[in-house]
This record gives sequence, C-alpha cells and structure tokens, in this order.
Amino acid sequence: MKDLTPSRESLDPIEIASTDEIRALQLERMKWSVRHAYTNVPMYKERFEAAGVHPDDLQTLADLAKFPFTYKNDLRDNYPFGLFAVPREQIMRLHASSGTTGKPTVVGYTRNDIDMWANMVARSMRASGTKPGDIAHIAYGYGLFTGGLGAHYGAERLGCSVVPVSGGMTERQITLIQDFKPTTIMVTPSYMLNILEQYQKAGLDPRESSLQVGIFGAEPWTNAMRAEVEEAFDMHAVDIYGLSEILGPGVANECVETKDGLHIWEDHFYPEIIDPETGEVLPDGEMGELVFTTITKEGLPMIRYRTRDLTRLLPGTARTMRRMEKITGRSDDMIILRGVNVFPTQIEEQVLAIPELAPHFQITLSRDGRMDKMAVMVEAMPDAASEDARTASSKILSKKIKDVVGVSTQITVGTPGTVERSEGKARRVVDNRPKGE
Repeated sequence: MKDLTPSRESLDPIEIASTDEIRALQLERMKWSVRHAYTNVPMYKERFEAAGVHPDDLQTLADLAKFPFTYKNDLRDNYPFGLFAVPREQIMRLHASSGTTGKPTVVGYTRNDIDMWANMVARSMRASGTKPGDIAHIAYGYGLFTGGLGAHYGAERLGCSVVPVSGGMTERQITLIQDFKPTTIMVTPSYMLNILEQYQKAGLDPRESSLQVGIFGAEPWTNAMRAEVEEAFDMHAVDIYGLSEILGPGVANECVETKDGLHIWEDHFYPEIIDPETGEVLPDGEMGELVFTTITKEGLPMIRYRTRDLTRLLPGTARTMRRMEKITGRSDDMIILRGVNVFPTQIEEQVLAIPELAPHFQITLSRDGRMDKMAVMVEAMPDAASEDARTASSKILSKKIKDVVGVSTQITVGTPGTVERSEGKARRVVDNRPKGE
C-alpha cells in the first residue's frame, strides 16, 4: 500500500496543539454551548433546573458531570423542531432518521453548522490519506440520511472531485470505479464487501483498481474485516465515526499512518465515557458508553448525549486529541442470551477467521419454551461449497463461537449467495423472540 501520511503542514494547528490549549478551548466553548442550550431550548432549561444546575455552575470541564443527560427519545418527544436553539428560519438544512421504530429523529443545521461539518469531514478525509485533487467515490446513501451529503460536502471542501453515486446498483458501482478511477471510496463496510464480491464475479482483480483509501463508517466493523479489505484491494481501510444527533460523519476519524483508534475532533465535540448502568463518569482507558457534548453547534446543541456506543478513550498518538477505540457494539444492540452478553462484532470476528467462509452472516434469535436460542447463517466460499466442506466449516465456527462467547449456537453454512445482502447498513440481527416477555 502507498504511504499516504499527510504532511504536518497540511493539518489544522489545533490538531497538534498542546493538551492544555485544547482543554482551555473546550472549556470556553462548552460554557457558551451549555448557556446557549439553557437559554434557547425549553427542555434544557427545565431539565437543568430539575437537576439543580445552572450554566454558571460550569467552571471546569469536570463540572459537566453535574448536568443531566440527553437521550434519543428526547428528539422524538420534541418532534419535529422542539430542540432547535435558533429560529426555524435560520435552519438551512434538515436531516432525519427513517422513523421505523416510531417518530423520526429530526436534526437541523445553521449555515455555520454546515460549514463546520464540511470542515470536519474534510479533516477526517485528510487524516485518512485523501488529498485535494483526488476523486472521491461516495457510496453512502444520500437524502435524509446524513452519510451521503455529509461526505459530499466534506470531499468538496477538501478539494476533491466527487462522484455522488449513493448506495445500491453494485454493478454500476464497479463500472464507475473502473472508468472514473477514484482513489477514495466512502461507504459502509458491509457494502464494501458486496463491492468486493461483485469484483470477483466480474472476473476483475480488485488489487488492480485505482482505490487507495476506503473510509468506512455507519456501523461497527472489526480489524479482521479491515485486514480482509486491505489485502483484497491493496488499499488502506480507515474508520470514520459520527451520528446525526451530534453532527453526522466526521465526529472522529482514524489517521492512516497509525490506524490505532479514531481521533475525536475535540475542538468541537467533548467526549465522556460513562457506566451505562449507573451513569457514573469513568476515567480514560475504561470501557463504557460514549457520551458527547457539542461545543460549537448552533442549531441543535446536544448536552451529554448518550450515544449507546461502547468504547473507551485513549491518549492521542498521530494527533494530540484523544482517541476512541473502534466501537465494539451498542449498549442497546447488545444481545443478552441466557445471561451472556453477545455483540455481532464477536460473531463477525469468528466468521472472518475461517477462510472457507464468506464474510456475510446474519444472527437470528428465537425462543424455544423458556429458552432463548441463537442461530447464525453464514455462507461458504465458492471453492468450499461442497456439503462435506460446509459441514466441516459449521463445526469449526460453532466451536469458535462457543469458546469465545460461551454459548452454543446453531450454525447453518449455506451455498454462495445465501445470506441477505446489504445496500447500506447490514441487518446483522433478526430478533424473533416474543416481545414484552
């Protein structure tokens, strides 16, 4: 792979400022943000007063722990515009979740917010090894989802030529990559596996493609998947993190020269790690739930927003700003199976460790009487698709999952193409257990 380390001169000065400089800037901006939310958002005023805190109580960064949390349901309860901190006329763009589990969560951006967002995605892309003048193939979904447009504006801000292909139509994706020769692709990791599969079906060598950088986000993925994609395409695979409530893509990003966790852009977002059960703030280095406070956003300030993502905070390396470890799962997506905590990423790691299995899987949860059961559907690689080979792979995977996770699992190894494909975020878990029991 080509060395794509960005020059030190190309970085924003704050990325390599001293820790003391960063903390001083954070405190100044946090004081503004907390007061902005309290003054302009009725929910925050009521919630702060109920907790017995006032913006004046924020004198140090540690004082943030005195303030109450914000939850995803707060956006639904104040649907559509109740959490905006500026008049609606100052909101230049709206995004929203799909609303498949109830009312959608609506987020809004002022002109300054959109400008900051473009800067953060451009910074993330530069950290990934993308340069001005590169061609960026954006296969995140466009529309109300923040991925496509967030990546698009950032790529333009960096000075890239943008191919706004969006998701789906995998054969067309391959054609455009072959014809336009982009150096960067921005896409969900599960869909990148579909693109790899399409390359192989078309008889094309992915290592001969023009791609040098893959910027993958929107769902958890493992270092094992990174290794597979990097080997298949001879390109760098880096992680980008974001969520619409805080910004969209561009809250944090791995640096291509280290790939050792995602540097959080702490000049705009203040992270905490808490115990998901007690809400207690945990010290850096301990695993827990990630909480973010926005410190520059005008339209939709978020004070101590509980992301439900599980990770830990680590010291900076390639940049001064702290890193977050790759997301291992979500506190609300965690599978509890007969008292054992299971994350889809744990299953993925075991699937990818078996060369005879393709990197596609789906977990199905069911209940037999009083007992919860977990089944995993995977599929064989074309050269290991005989019945005997699939039976052998099934036994190996079953043992690996039992050894690592501690639960017995029904394994089905199907022929190539058996597992449902993703054109965006993969549907890794199907929960058929009776609800409310």
